[in-house]
Amino acid sequence: MVADAFREEWGRITAALIHQTGDWDLAEECAQDAFAQALRRWPRDGVPNRPGAWLMTVARNGAIDRLRRSSNYRAKVEELAVMATRDTGPDNPEPDPGDGGVPDERLRLIFTCCHPALAMEARVALTLRTLTGLSTAEIARAFLVPEATMAKRLVRAKHKIANARIPYRIPSASALPERVPGVLAVLYLVFNEGYAASAGDDLIRRDLCDRAVALTQVLGDLLPEEPEAKGLLALMLFHRARQASRVNDRGDLVTLEDQDRTVWDQAQIGLARSHLAAALSVGRIGQYQIQAAIAGCHAAAATPQATDWPRIARLYQRLADLTGSPVVELNRAVAVAMADGPAAGLALLRGLEADGALAGYYLLPATRADFLRRLGRNEEAASAYEEAAALVATGPERRFLTARLAEVRSQQR
Repeated sequence: MVADAFREEWGRITAALIHQTGDWDLAEECAQDAFAQALRRWPRDGVPNRPGAWLMTVARNGAIDRLRRSSNYRAKVEELAVMATRDTGPDNPEPDPGDGGVPDERLRLIFTCCHPALAMEARVALTLRTLTGLSTAEIARAFLVPEATMAKRLVRAKHKIANARIPYRIPSASALPERVPGVLAVLYLVFNEGYAASAGDDLIRRDLCDRAVALTQVLGDLLPEEPEAKGLLALMLFHRARQASRVNDRGDLVTLEDQDRTVWDQAQIGLARSHLAAALSVGRIGQYQIQAAIAGCHAAAATPQATDWPRIARLYQRLADLTGSPVVELNRAVAVAMADGPAAGLALLRGLEADGALAGYYLLPATRADFLRRLGRNEEAASAYEEAAALVATGPERRFLTARLAEVRSQQR
């Protein structure tokens, strides 16, 4: 139950405390203490009727106690004490007249984190930490950087907000466009961490997917003229429609080629198509719209053989031209291999491997292993599967790679 409450309430509690105290570290520490108390007390005393309100009260009282030790924070103590007397909590948040019309405290947090004074990587990382409670290690894996590097980045971002006195509020309408890319990147990475977890025994974290979808819907309502918000929402819905088929009853990974397409959620696919069409009609094509178009190609294929791989390869080329991302180039290699054969894909991989940008990224050797397996070069494939299995961090993906390794080894005999 505490784990469920953490997923549901962490972002709301930290956002509310940051709003009231202006102290990011204090907010995180008090939220952590509240959940620690829940772990000790709920098994003994029972779960409160309103877990979120209980957690908010404990966290806020903890903040009051800490702030009372400093006379400089007397006004904040009085403000928090007044809030503590209100029977609201995160289950029933009161609207803030200065919130710019945003109906979710967490979106105020996202826009604060995405201030242009911060580097893009810092904006995304800080929001992932404070909004979802992802660990520094999880965020580091999402960015393909060492954990120590990410820890320093988070500390610098918090200091920058404090030193620059970045306000906790929604920017004016004229300033919104420069903040939107960072906000979209945050929501995209939150969804990706849910759709393909960076570590652990579960491949899918549905709570993160649902959280990202809900916040993207709110953002789309806030910015109805922003096509990339609609494109990102379409992308998320296309992927979420396939969620149920991505793992089997044992929790093992099922590849797109082997998924049962009859269980794909056609209602979500239809809604995704509608959002994508609305985005494309604006005439300002961006990376999320292109990614959604790729996902739409997969959703339109009734069978794996019906997939329009040449079109997907062209879309990935356009996406690569737009983003310069090595991960996009890796995905393009897969699409080219499906359209023109694994040898063509393998040729593209050589350039990526020589570049070194994806060193340590398990999908690079895993993709090479798959191409080699399809070419019948089983000894080389086995070596590549071993390399990938040593790098992967989730149980389902490790089991999948281990099974493939056993398969190619058996064909070597």
